Amino acid sequence: MSHQQTSWNIALIQCDIQMGDPAANRQAVERWMKQAVDAAVKPDLIVLPEMWNTGYALEQIQELADVEGRESGEWISEFALHNGVHIVAGSIAEKRGEEVYNTMRIFESSGKEIASYSKMHLFRLMQEEKHLSSGQSVVTFDLEGQTSGASICYDIRFPELTRTLALQGAKVLFVPAAWPHPRLHHWRTLLMARAIENQMYVVACNRTGQSGKDNFFGHSMIIDPWGEVLAEGGEEEGIITAQIDLSLVDDVRSRIPVFEDRRSSLYRL
Repeated sequence: MSHQQTSWNIALIQCDIQMGDPAANRQAVERWMKQAVDAAVKPDLIVLPEMWNTGYALEQIQELADVEGRESGEWISEFALHNGVHIVAGSIAEKRGEEVYNTMRIFESSGKEIASYSKMHLFRLMQEEKHLSSGQSVVTFDLEGQTSGASICYDIRFPELTRTLALQGAKVLFVPAAWPHPRLHHWRTLLMARAIENQMYVVACNRTGQSGKDNFFGHSMIIDPWGEVLAEGGEEEGIITAQIDLSLVDDVRSRIPVFEDRRSSLYRL
């Protein structure tokens, strides 16, 4: 992407993930990414799902987690550079010291890692809080001069986080996820609400497949600042693509001046 390019072609990798098998998952993710960059319309940006390296093998996560994210980081960086594509690398189980985090990492097409975000809201229904440590920082990052925000799965149930990212300048919210049945209605509604209320693009990549008792439904989505769904996957594996125009964010925000009309002095959160 050239500097300040406002039009992005995005490819979401909606794939199954094998619980507790990082090697198999890497091979699968790499295969899907190669398919994405070989498409007739090459993406500017690839997005991966949540915990794609290990799945929710939380009982073994201390042994399975990628130490300092080195192994996954090296090959994703190389892939980004070799193929000239930005990668929002979903999230991985990443071990730092004695703690394991659910961490999202972002790589430029130069291969440089420009940001990482560790999931701050841990999901008790999957017992994340028993095995993982929560992130402590809100993260925005710039891709070619455009500001984006990071969140992971359960984070979208916390509108304060997305609003904070929007107030910090984010025009796009990236959401890698492992969101299962029966909460498809929640997934779609929350993502559209975050887009509408913050007048931003929402780019959400959910895994698919069965893992233990959980059945992940895919339905990865790219949503514009009006809340219109530009692309949505089904429940099968696949690549979901759409082009977004970031100039639409400023247009929408000028038409309905939500941010100018906020009464933050009256809010008690």
